[in-house]
Order: sequence, then structure tokens, then C-alpha cells
Amino acid sequence: MKNNRLKPWVRILLVLCGLALVAVFFVPLWYIDLDAPQYPEGLRLLIYPDQLAGNVDIINGLNHYIGMKTLHTEDFLEFTVLPYIIGFFAFFFVAAGVIARRKLLYVLFVMFVSFGVLAMYDFWRWEYNYGHHLNPDAAIIIPGMAYQPPLIGFKQLLNFGAYSMPDIGGWIFIGVGALLFFATVKVWRSAQAVKRKKTVPTVMAFIFLTAMLSCNTGPEPLNTGVDNCHFCKMTISDVRFGAEIVTKKGKIYKFDDTHCLINFMKKGDVRSGDIKNTYLTNYAGDHRLIEVNNALLLQAAELRSPMGGNVAAFDNRDSLQVIQKRFKGNTVSWNELLKP
Repeated sequence: MKNNRLKPWVRILLVLCGLALVAVFFVPLWYIDLDAPQYPEGLRLLIYPDQLAGNVDIINGLNHYIGMKTLHTEDFLEFTVLPYIIGFFAFFFVAAGVIARRKLLYVLFVMFVSFGVLAMYDFWRWEYNYGHHLNPDAAIIIPGMAYQPPLIGFKQLLNFGAYSMPDIGGWIFIGVGALLFFATVKVWRSAQAVKRKKTVPTVMAFIFLTAMLSCNTGPEPLNTGVDNCHFCKMTISDVRFGAEIVTKKGKIYKFDDTHCLINFMKKGDVRSGDIKNTYLTNYAGDHRLIEVNNALLLQAAELRSPMGGNVAAFDNRDSLQVIQKRFKGNTVSWNELLKP
């Protein structure tokens, strides 16, 4: 039937996507950057379809001290299998464009999205194993500390800032997936219009967007005894006075006191325009992080916060008044605290 044939623009798009996947063989898929004061130029781990590259030897030396397993290309089955999978999908895209059957496009879409989900899970599992399964006889051991890098985005690991993002090959995969999603939606809608008006099932969009585009940019819980204050470098010991900044790029800065938070903001290492949200810990209840503009603030010397800020945040006035009876002080606004 004519309705089962793909339109010329879809066929051309599929062939171009197949050719684009061939380029993935020659460029890195992913990179992990490590920044620290002792490495001002930073360290970079590059992940190609068939090997690891970048500053692997230096990173392995650092891993040895903290008990992480060293990284070697031959230890990963993925580097043997992945080139064949990429080649298969490159061929499948071209074949789908040449054969031009609608059902073949749907099969390609399901397989490609499924591969994307499984690949991201496998990458997370790899990071988890290397970050949590540590040598108990390592030179440096911090009880309860794990060194799992972020899947996407930024994470502080001791004095190292780890930043994980797709590289050229990864962005090609994402771009090809986005084009495949667009073509599949257009073909689906066109086919359904012949029978009746019908929108694309929400589940298809949900699967693709979750697999390809999800990225957490919200606040991250403070872990006492594990997380360090970004300003004073002290280990966060009392979560009741904690604070956090989340930038528009998803980078997270944690603090043990409003004193450190305010001084960090005044220092200007992060421009105010780059800050997405600022959070303070709810002094009462479950100590969840609340957005600073929604917080009620009590300043009292008797609170004795870790760095002398002596400010407690509350999500409701009743809780504030109860604490204010115990610790005599004044309610203040966030803008008042920011004044010089």
C-alpha cells in the first residue's frame, strides 16, 4: 500500500543519519573532566567506541591512592561490542531509507531508543562499580565516601570537581535520535490521519525524552560527614544550617552555613545571572532544602551555627515562632542578609 511507503524527505534523512553514525567511529563519545587546584589545566578522560584516551595514566595514579580500580581498555567488553552495534545501526538507517517501509522505521525507532536507554544504564553501572567498590587497603580511606562520577553534569568529589558530558560522538547519537524521533512522529501522524485524527502516544515521547534529554538540575540532599562546604572546605556536620546553590548548567555548590553561602556569593566566583536557585535547609522537620525566596529567616546568636552565621530557615511561621521562643532573635529577610 502507498500509505506504507516513506516520503522522499524521510528516506534521505535516514540515509544521512546512517552516514553520520559512521563518523562516530573516529571521535570520542563521552568525556569526564576533573578539575582541582593541583591540576590547574584539568584532567580529561575520553571514551571512544573502542578505547579509553586522555589523561588515563594520571587518573589511574590518583585512583590507586583512594582504592579505585585502575582503568584499562581491555577490561571492558563494551569496547569490543560497541563498534559492531554502531555499524549495525548505521547499516539499519541506510537500509530503512532504501527500503522505505513505515513499519521498518518503527522497528528502528524502538531498537535505537532501547539501545540508548541500555547504554546509559550500562554507563551508570560502570561508574557506580568503580566509584563504590574500593580497595580496603588503599592509602587514603574516608569512611562512607564513594567516588562515583556524575552520569551527566557536575559533582564534587573531595577536592576534585567532576564534569561529565557527551562529546562529539555522543552529540551525534543524540542528534540522530532526535531526527529519528521527529521523522517517526511525522510518519505516525501522517498514517493515522488517513483513518482518524490522533496524536502521537505520550509514551513514545516519554521514552525518548527520558533516554536522551533528562538531566537533574534540582537541589541535591546534603550528606553530613561526607559533603564539604565549598567555601570553607569544612565537612558539613550539622544539616540544619546547610545551604546550596544550583547554577543554570546544573552545577551544585554546598555550604555548611549561611555565612559561607553569602561570602561565596559576594566573592563572585559564580555570577548572579548564572545562578538558577539558592536553597537553605529547613531548620525544623525533615530538614529539606527550601528555595530562599520561600524561606522565613531567624537570626539569633544563641543558634550557634557552624561558622557563626547564626541564621535558621523555616518553611512556615509556626515553626519559626516555636524556635524563636527558645532562641531569642529577630526575623530577617534574605535581602537584609545580603547587604554589606
